[in-house]
Amino acid sequence: MNQDSNTGAIRQRNRQLIISAAIREFAQKGFSGTTVQSIADRAELPKPNVHYYFGSKESLYQEVLTHILSLWDGSLDLLVVEDDPKAFLTDYIAKKIRFSRENPEASRIFAAEVINGAPYMKKRFGKQYHEWFTGRCDIIKNWQEMGKVNPNLSAEHLLFIIWASTQHYADYELQVKAALGQRRLNLDVYDHAEKTLTSLVLAGMQIS
Repeated sequence: MNQDSNTGAIRQRNRQLIISAAIREFAQKGFSGTTVQSIADRAELPKPNVHYYFGSKESLYQEVLTHILSLWDGSLDLLVVEDDPKAFLTDYIAKKIRFSRENPEASRIFAAEVINGAPYMKKRFGKQYHEWFTGRCDIIKNWQEMGKVNPNLSAEHLLFIIWASTQHYADYELQVKAALGQRRLNLDVYDHAEKTLTSLVLAGMQIS
């Protein structure tokens, strides 16, 4: 490995360490309660490193939010009208459930940001986001016109329902644990959630 490659690898590693540490800090303390020093301490890196890679706490927070949204939206980005509805929806729900299981803190950061009026995400939730979402819905509507899925359902609200149902296990984890009498949600909970939601969505879409 040459020097440039080694430098690039170190840079990527440090950025990822900082983002991972920031997610933990922002999830536990919120934006106002988190400091650059606490992020650096959790990442086990000098404080100047955080400023070097991200500039400020605000810039790092926006980077974290963008990272979370890209993980969520990545699967929908790949959706094309040629996809098989059953295969896509089954896989999409599985990925969303897995995200809630593996990244509950990231999900809660995003939820808190939106609930608080998305002060750091308003630009992201502009015309471009609307056009992206409309494009995803148009593919589902094409499926409806082609007779592949139930024509009487709203494509927009179908996606909202999937988002709400899958993210519930991260955003309201404490409530779910209390309701189920578990100190920690086991894999069976997520497996049953995935199968139940998939069955409901496919049945509602009239996909066998």
